[in-house]
Formats: sequence, C-alpha cells, structure tokens
Amino acid sequence: MTSSLRRQLLVWVLLPLLGAVAINAWLSYRNAQDTAAVVQDRLLLGSARVIAQQISYEDGTFQHHIPPAALELFQSEAPDRIFYRVTTGGGQLLSGYTDLPVPAMRFPVDAPYFFAATMRGETVRVVAFFQPVIGNPSALPVVVEVAQTTHAKAQLSTGLWLHAMGQQLLILALATLLILLGLKRGLQPLIRLGNDVRTRKEGSLEKLKTEAIPAELTPLVDSFNDYIQRLENHTNLRSSFIQNAAHQLRTPLTVLNTQISDAMRAPGKAEAEVPLLAARRTLQQTTRLVNQFLTLSAAEAYVAVMMPTTSQACCDVVQKVLEDMAFQAHQKQIDLGFERTGVDTLVSIDPAALREITVNLIDNAVRYTQVGGVVTVRVESSAEKVSLAVEDNGPGVSENNRSRLFERFYRAGETGTSGSGLGLAIVKELVSQCAGTVKVLAPAHGGTGLLLRVEFFTTVRGAANPAVA
Repeated sequence: MTSSLRRQLLVWVLLPLLGAVAINAWLSYRNAQDTAAVVQDRLLLGSARVIAQQISYEDGTFQHHIPPAALELFQSEAPDRIFYRVTTGGGQLLSGYTDLPVPAMRFPVDAPYFFAATMRGETVRVVAFFQPVIGNPSALPVVVEVAQTTHAKAQLSTGLWLHAMGQQLLILALATLLILLGLKRGLQPLIRLGNDVRTRKEGSLEKLKTEAIPAELTPLVDSFNDYIQRLENHTNLRSSFIQNAAHQLRTPLTVLNTQISDAMRAPGKAEAEVPLLAARRTLQQTTRLVNQFLTLSAAEAYVAVMMPTTSQACCDVVQKVLEDMAFQAHQKQIDLGFERTGVDTLVSIDPAALREITVNLIDNAVRYTQVGGVVTVRVESSAEKVSLAVEDNGPGVSENNRSRLFERFYRAGETGTSGSGLGLAIVKELVSQCAGTVKVLAPAHGGTGLLLRVEFFTTVRGAANPAVA
C-alpha cells in the first residue's frame, strides 16, 4: 500500500497536539479538583462563621442558635449530608453530632483548620473554627465544626473538567480542520508538479519550471531537471550511435553488394576470384563490426561480479589472451611481448570483464601498429592496485586527440585500418563497471605510439569514480 504524504504530515502534526491535549487534560483535572476543594472549603468556613456569630455567654451559660442560613449554603443537586458540632474549649458539647471527628490539634483564634475524615461510613471534609466568646470565664475559645460529604465536590470537579475538555476537543477539531486546509493549500505546488509531469507528451525532455516553487521543493526540482539533462544527453548519444551504426553497416553492405555484382559479371573464374576475395574480407569486417555492436551493448548492460583475484590469476588471463591473438600479430610480423613486475597481491575484479578488456586493448594495438612493430603487454602489481598496460610503437595519436580515443566510431589514422572504432569504447564501459580507471599516456620508450594503462584497485571504489583519467 502506498502511503499518503498528506496523511503522514497530518499524523506528525496531530501527535504533538494530542500529547499536549493529554497533558492539559491531566492538568485540567488537577485544577478542577483544586477548584472544587477551594469552593467546598469556602462554604464550610462560611457556615462555621455564621454559626460562631450566634454564640454568646450570658447569665453564666453559653447561648447559641443554629441559623438555617448556615446549612442552606450547601444546597445543591448532589445528595450531600451536613454535620456540625459546637463545643466549649473544655470539650463540653453545646450542640450538634457527638460522633463528629475531633481535630487532631488546636490552632490560634481565627485560624480555621481543614481536614478529611470519615463520618458514618462516608468521606467528609471538616472545618474546625475557633471562636472567642466575650464574657467567657475560660480563656479557651468555643470550637465550631462543620462537615460535608464529598458528592457535590466530586460533581463540581467533574463538571469543571468536562467543560474544559469539551473546549479543548473543540479547539483540537478546529485545529485539525485548519491543518487539513493548510496541507491542501501547502501541497498544491507538489500536486501541480505531478500534473506537469503526468500531462507531458511521451518522449518530452523539457525541464520542469522552477517559478513559484517553494524552497523545500527546489532541490527536488533541480535534481529532476539534472536527471532530465543527463537523460537528454544519453538519448542524444544513443541517437547518434544508432545513426553512426546505420552508416557503418550500410557502407560495407553496399561495398559487398558491388563486389558480388562484379563477381557475377566476370567472364571467368579467375576474374571472379578477386572481387569474391574482396567480398569475403568485407563480410569479415562487417561481421566483426556487428560483433562489436553486440559486445558494446552487452558491456553497457553488464553488471560486474567483483571477486577477490590474485595478480597471478590476472596474469594467467592476460597470457591466455596473448596466446589467442598471437596468430593475428604474426600475420603483421609484430613482436608481441609480455612482462610481469611487482609482488603478488589480491585485487577485486571481474575475470570475465578483465579478459574482454585485454582482448580489445591488444586488438587495438595490433591493428594500429605498422607491420614489423612492437606491442608489449605488462601486468604491474602493488599493495594498492594491479595495472594492465598495453604499449605499442605505432603512429600514435596527438595529445589533443587522446581524449577522443574512447568515443564510439572514432578511429585515429583511419586510412588503411580495418578497425570499427568501438574497441576502446567497450574498454571504457567495462573498466567503469569494475570501478577501475583507464589512462592514455605517451609510451615509455620515448618514440611514437601509445600506452594505455588500466588500473584495478585492491579496495573497490565507488561507482562515481571516473573510468577515464
């Protein structure tokens, strides 16, 4: 299942909000409890003060009266019970419930004491108020206690908390709606970008427009445009390759057709033999050209299988290629030699790719070296790399044109050669697949010719490493 960016953004925005709402819900609950407790304590203290104001000392006795207003303060929908008691400083009961809990300690005058207790199986909140009475022969004040069960307090705290939570949930719902609207608005550039790509004609390589693109999308658009540019370059190279390939194939086929026509018009066998031999050479060249096409196409799609290989195993691959190509060198009387230097080491390489690279390097050197020339193949190894060098004393290439040697169909000194111009392009592609480098240098002997050096490293380099250095 594909994930929605809008959904992901909404989730990551709402998660912190939900966390904040959860914390605020806990704080709101605590605040509601505290508020309900303060309200209850205020009512208890107010009731105790009303009762205390009705106490006097006359004719040697305490006079007291419990006004209805003192108890009516607690009227509410909750089924709460109210308890009270009035006692002298010496503990004599003047009025009220005898089983009402006694405060644990006495406080100075006008300093009420609040405490929780249990009365007849129910939790109650109690206030003890100390009231001095004028004329009282005792220095101790009268103690007025008023208690209330906690049903109204719980009801009030729950109501306050639910009211606060309702407001928060409403705010959260509105915030979610506004966030969705904001996401819809904010994702419009991305949607327009997708529509721009979706509505393009097949094969269009037009770059994306960067106007009115948010800064966050600019790297994506730039990367996409860079890919379009690279794709366009690749397409142009592919188109050029196809055109060149068609031209390269059309020319020998036309020549072959002419040669066969000449042979068919020849009056005798001897006269027909010359154009037929020429036709066979043309056919061989065309066959090789087609094989080079197939090899280059395979090299482009090839995925190198890198494996640890000793430098001695690399030498064995090179020597086997030299044995296979000895006849080709012998036909041109070329001195084809092999040298090995350095210590044995372990290199990461694809043996199949190494063989194809060696074949094309030696074939290129033999083809472009004059009759009686010298081609030397060297394998040089060190702790860091293994190098394959192919050096010849042929006509060489000017320094300005050396970078073009790896272009497809480029042939230096094309006159009189039968090369296809694809051999070194194949080498470059395979060396890149093996994370190696290939260099074009002047020959070490100081004369004319070329030195092509391919280097494979003991540690595989990244794919960004250039094949041609």
